[in-house]
Amino acid sequence: MHEAQEYALLGGLLLFAIVMAVVPLVLPRLITPRYRGLKTRETYECGVDTIGSAWTRFSIAFYLFALIFVAFEVDILYLFPVALVFGEPGVGWRDLIEIALFLGILSLAIVFAWRKGVFEWR
Repeated sequence: MHEAQEYALLGGLLLFAIVMAVVPLVLPRLITPRYRGLKTRETYECGVDTIGSAWTRFSIAFYLFALIFVAFEVDILYLFPVALVFGEPGVGWRDLIEIALFLGILSLAIVFAWRKGVFEWR
C-alpha cells in the first residue's frame, strides 16, 4: 500500500468510528416524541409509584451489610487463583497454612460483625 492509501484507510476508519459513536446519540433525539406529561419527572421504582418522599433515612445496618458483602466478594476473588494452582507441584503446606490464616481472619471479621449485630434486622 502506498502512504496515501494508508492515510485514506485510516481516515475512513476514523470517520466510520465517529459515525458509529454519534448515531446512537442523535437518532433517539430525532425519533422520540417531544411530549412531557405530568409523570415524566416523577421518580418510580420498577413502574410502581412512590409513596412519600424519596429522601428517607435507612438504617446503617444496610450500608454495613453491603460493605461487608463487597469486602468478602473481593476477598473471594483472591482465592480463585489459589484454587487453580493448589494441585500443582511446588504448592505445599506453607501455602495451605497461609490460605487457612487468610480464611481465619475473614472468619474473625464475620464473627466481629455478627457480635456487633450487623446481621440482625430490626
